[in-house]
Amino acid sequence: MNRSLAFLSVTKSFGKTLALDHFSVEVAEGELVSLLGPSGCGKSTALRVAAGFENPDSGDVMVGESSVLGSPANERGMGLVFQNYSLFPHLNVRENLEFGLRVRRSSAAVRRARVTELLELVRLSGLDDRLPHQLSGGQQQRVALARALAVEPRVLLLDEPLSALDATVRVEVRDEIRRIQRGSGIATLFVTHDQDEALAISDRVCVMRSGRVEQVGTPRAVYRYPATPFVARFVGRVNDLAVVVRGVGIVALRGSTSGFPVPQSGPSSGDARLLLRPEDVRVVGLSDDALARGRVEAVHFGGATTSVDVLLTPSNQTVRSTDATRNVRCEVGEEVGVVFDTERALLTREP
Repeated sequence: MNRSLAFLSVTKSFGKTLALDHFSVEVAEGELVSLLGPSGCGKSTALRVAAGFENPDSGDVMVGESSVLGSPANERGMGLVFQNYSLFPHLNVRENLEFGLRVRRSSAAVRRARVTELLELVRLSGLDDRLPHQLSGGQQQRVALARALAVEPRVLLLDEPLSALDATVRVEVRDEIRRIQRGSGIATLFVTHDQDEALAISDRVCVMRSGRVEQVGTPRAVYRYPATPFVARFVGRVNDLAVVVRGVGIVALRGSTSGFPVPQSGPSSGDARLLLRPEDVRVVGLSDDALARGRVEAVHFGGATTSVDVLLTPSNQTVRSTDATRNVRCEVGEEVGVVFDTERALLTREP
């Protein structure tokens, strides 16, 4: 698949602050790639560099096989949707969608046909005469998305487009964005700090930290097989346990003498951290082959899933188990056993 957008070792500083540090990632034709990371990681700076609002100190930005660094923002073939939508408040929906086409001096017939097509795509047919303030937040976001698509850009840039919406509407609009993106087939760069958004909407996720790429992969790969401790801790919930490495592939919980195997590579001796997803921890009876035991501290019923917090003894560490496939029937204060599925665990020396 051909690439539509590529960052090639892009570096950008603001004074003494390094915002992007040899940042490289590609977006293929028809692909949606999320830039995910905490505030200050450089994700919005990367989008602004691509859009032409910031010039990098070094590196290159390619659209197709051509560099766009020497091109102004309006000649880069990119559509941009901001956090606050930036709709023209005095123009109705149709006029907002026509704006870019008018700038390009498209004929009235072309404008009319394109706007009709876009209104159908974003499911807003019949609302073309409404002003922005007469629309819901979700509808405004879809108008902003349609306006960005009106001039048929090569690449779509979305800068935290759901952050201004309440939780329920966010999920609905997120799914709409994915449907519209697939329908248009446009390469899309989606900036977000929300893990659930990134995992739900993306073909691939680029996890960023301090201006650098920590991991790029499918949502499943990033969540299930994190490449670094930062990715494991930032993307989803993780049990972060203090362990002692007894030998290659064998660890014991801190304060315990019973070891158990860990297939992942890592330190071969000494103190370490074992990172496990809650779904890789199972609560069992004391008579079962438990790797550890402890006392139930809390039970969290979440509808489809139930989570159980267990205070392990004698290590005095709390571990969470989340089991979506069966009912977890245990009471607070009950003594239980715990089993770890360490196949996807990450063993690290980092604190």
